[in-house]
Amino acid sequence: MDIKLPNLGEGAESGVVVSILVNVGDEISEGQNIIELETGKAVASIPASAGGKVESIRVKVGDKITPGMVILTVSGAGAPATVSAVAPAAAKPRATAARPAAPVPAEEVAPVEEEEGEAEATPTVESTEQYFTPPASPTIRKLARELGIDLRRVKGSQHGGRIVMEDLRRYIQGLIRAAEKGRSAPAAPAAAGPAAAPVSIDFAQWGPVTRAPFSPLRQVLSRRLVESVNTLPQVTQFDEADITGVLALRQQYAAAYEAKGARLTLTGFAMMALVAVLKKHPIFNSSLDEATQEIVYKNYYHIGIAVDTEAGLLVPVIRDADRKSLLELSLALVEVANKARERKLAPADMQGGTCTISNQGPLGGGHFTPIVNKPECAILGLGRGALKPVVQPEGSLAPRTLLPLALSYDHRLVDGAQAARFITELRALLENFPADWVKI
Repeated sequence: MDIKLPNLGEGAESGVVVSILVNVGDEISEGQNIIELETGKAVASIPASAGGKVESIRVKVGDKITPGMVILTVSGAGAPATVSAVAPAAAKPRATAARPAAPVPAEEVAPVEEEEGEAEATPTVESTEQYFTPPASPTIRKLARELGIDLRRVKGSQHGGRIVMEDLRRYIQGLIRAAEKGRSAPAAPAAAGPAAAPVSIDFAQWGPVTRAPFSPLRQVLSRRLVESVNTLPQVTQFDEADITGVLALRQQYAAAYEAKGARLTLTGFAMMALVAVLKKHPIFNSSLDEATQEIVYKNYYHIGIAVDTEAGLLVPVIRDADRKSLLELSLALVEVANKARERKLAPADMQGGTCTISNQGPLGGGHFTPIVNKPECAILGLGRGALKPVVQPEGSLAPRTLLPLALSYDHRLVDGAQAARFITELRALLENFPADWVKI
């Protein structure tokens, strides 16, 4: 029998094969991962829908495949089961004529009374690039199918994003409130008309050209960057921080950090300082819920780190940065950077960030205008530190290393005065970085 690529979910119409995990002649079991597929910013493992002996492999690394295409052929397999691209628990049950589906317990589906402000206001998850069905029990999946609910749009509250009945109920209540607000809201102005279809230009008419495919990762980056620039009024606040003292602390403790398997980098110092200032200015750690017109202040600090890879820019998230020491942050930076460059990041590793740091210092350059990673409110850009003559308080000149700072923010939420105060406090903290924060 042929094992085909299953449906990848909304927003993912194809993927590129990055590795093949089985060989001809191997005995495989149902649910065993057979290939790794790049879809957008993540690489996902695709499980087999049935077991058996691999007779032939119908794809190769680099192939772009779509749902329904044959991946491999096996012999000795039983009847195939439809398997989700990530979670075998989401498998669609085989149809049976004799045995009806088990009824859902009444207590699991009965509505629960709740105050108006308790339910989640918006029924969608933060990221629009969640391709795969999150984990949930068979009961939840069955109920979602009966109600026509796409579980990818439900935000799970349990470990690993697992969806429980409370999450499903909250999502439905959010849909109801959104519909009620839509009925009471004034009619939106008519659209100016459909956007013109892109036109392919024949650049070869002016000279030799070489064409290369626009990878799925770059397509996702393109969509997100265009959306951010077109929907957020972004402003960038610039400054420079004297990091001569930070560099001295780095030189003093670098060996001790390396002995622990960590690298003491400027990004770690900046993350510590950023979290401390975010706590004083919570608006920079917020998001605008456009559906409900509410500001969502986040009481957690998950910092995204822009990582340059051969495939393109990836932004893994370091969670609970406020609860980590500088050593723990340094270890986490090494881990997420390696996972990003090896393309081992899962979609969940790049979701839920509250603010992002983009450090271009190792590559060179000074000030730049980083683009806000929507739905976040702000992003901090770091340039390359440069040695400059600086006038000291007593009037003399001294060589000091100055670090370019660039803070881009959503002007709908943040005013210029707030941004000036934020970056001034950030600069002051970097210039007077507490030595106790560095000690192991």
